[in-house]
Amino acid sequence: MEQTFMKEKKVLPLVVSMSLPMVISMAVNSLYNIIDSYFVARVSEDAMTALALVFPVQNLINAIAIGFGIGINAGIALCLGAGDQERADKTATQGVLFSFIHGVLLAGGCILGMPLFLRGFSSDAGIIGLALDYSDRAFLFAPVIALGLAFEKIFQAVGRMKVSMFSMMCGCIVNIILDPLMIFGMGPFPEMGIAGAAYATGIGQCVTLAAYLIFYLSGPAAVRIRRKHMRPDSMVMKKMYAVGVSATLNLALPSLLISALNGLLADFSEKYVLVLGVYYKLQTFIYLTANGIIQGIRPLMGYNFGAGEHGRVKKIFYTALKMNLIIMLAGTLLSWAVPGRLIGLFTDSAETVEIGARALRIISLGFGISAVSVTCSGALEGLGKGVQSLIISLLRYVAVILPASYLFSRFAGAEGVWSAFCFTEFVTAFVAMAIYRRETKSRNDYS
Repeated sequence: MEQTFMKEKKVLPLVVSMSLPMVISMAVNSLYNIIDSYFVARVSEDAMTALALVFPVQNLINAIAIGFGIGINAGIALCLGAGDQERADKTATQGVLFSFIHGVLLAGGCILGMPLFLRGFSSDAGIIGLALDYSDRAFLFAPVIALGLAFEKIFQAVGRMKVSMFSMMCGCIVNIILDPLMIFGMGPFPEMGIAGAAYATGIGQCVTLAAYLIFYLSGPAAVRIRRKHMRPDSMVMKKMYAVGVSATLNLALPSLLISALNGLLADFSEKYVLVLGVYYKLQTFIYLTANGIIQGIRPLMGYNFGAGEHGRVKKIFYTALKMNLIIMLAGTLLSWAVPGRLIGLFTDSAETVEIGARALRIISLGFGISAVSVTCSGALEGLGKGVQSLIISLLRYVAVILPASYLFSRFAGAEGVWSAFCFTEFVTAFVAMAIYRRETKSRNDYS
């Protein structure tokens, strides 16, 4: 299968054709996350709080799986762009193998560590019990998640975005259907409460992996998983982990941020912890849509970089930046138009809705400018510059927002935390663009 269309097709149609399937699939994935939380919120506010406490660890599992997958994606795209088929096959084979190993280790480690983790953020035995009911079941599917994401990134690396879109949508739709059935006990299913949400999510992930395997086994593929390539190649592994570790840290940093902010907000009220959890569910719909565009351009950046098409790399970047800006501005308008209704999807408490609506209005002021740092970070990963991408994420999720949140909260209470989000996006965007321009100021920098 030829991927030369990545360096021959006009840039705007190319970016749209590569990104649109991912935007659709990520939007559906975001919708499933929101609906999952919606049904859990119908169980009780304690159940929703439990889900918010588990979210950082759940996000960590996804971050490690996706991050290593990005390393696989970048490695395959660069090899194909340079015409090195054997190394592309090695990258795919060893990427799948080590993704499964990561999944097994994550399942065991996270299940064993959850009781201690939860006691650090809540003393309510009921909430901790609900959180464990969910996490003990959801985390069993970590190997499935890791394998599914490895295949996702392999298909994306060779430009088969529609396969990725279809497979992800299959899993999300199954999850959405099963959620109310397994949570509330409908049809053949007993009432399982929050545990039912975990099983529904896991079954959906199994369906996604099954779809990828069917596509891989039933047709031609630009890269193949081969037994002879199972033995680790130090150069292949080094390149995958060089991008993968940085990408993992980029994705895992929000978990660190949420955990730190949960501790800060808990001093004011657990309602603020719930609001933060709800906010991250809602912003997922916006940022994962933008991430769909980033997923679309990563293989384009890598392939054109490997092929020496540096002018196209620049055009692809600025096209993606404009598209992300439109998405973020739409999110800002929505957050100001109906914030109470959005927060009200997850709680019936008038006080919590009021707190959440105020938080959403303040935080959303930084959505538009965040398009700069999001696009710069993703583009640098596509170019194999994982460390530079990580610097941007460290600023966005640790170095600026954490001290700003603490400082602002001393003067403005919990609302100071919401203001810190907006402040951070402006600071990070300025630095991100400076880093990107420095790394791409001449063709000699693509080395």
